[in-house]
Amino acid sequence: MKTILVPVDFSPVTDAIVQEASALARTLPARVVLLTVIQPPLVVSEYGPLMGDIVEITAAGEKHAAKQLTRLEEKLSGQSVKTESVQLTGAPIRLIVDQAKKSGADYIVMGSHGHTALYDLLVGSTTHGVLMRAACPVVIVPAPTMAKPRKGKKGR
Repeated sequence: MKTILVPVDFSPVTDAIVQEASALARTLPARVVLLTVIQPPLVVSEYGPLMGDIVEITAAGEKHAAKQLTRLEEKLSGQSVKTESVQLTGAPIRLIVDQAKKSGADYIVMGSHGHTALYDLLVGSTTHGVLMRAACPVVIVPAPTMAKPRKGKKGR
């Protein structure tokens, strides 16, 4: 049985990513490993006294992620897809690539948020980083686009 690693961040593209992974898993057949990576806030020495708040924020993020992973697991199980989930904390690109190796992933299915090239250049793109480092094929699911209003004749 093949393995598909599916990193998710619970953004608007998450449901589309999970649907693509589900379709691929049923076709192959394969198991799906859902992965979310909680990235703790960057701490600057000036904010040392706020460390307790950062720990609480990270813990809240982990709790929310666990609930969302459970929801996605139930959705996939309802589609007869063998599923497991992994939740990690740290640097997303490195952890996604490491988890792909650890789980023996044959594919990684992840999303693109549709940011501009300038945004990706300045901020970076997790998808691009994984694509450049992964040892297996990476399937990229595009971000949903806003439907453009149709031009047409007005009613009488």
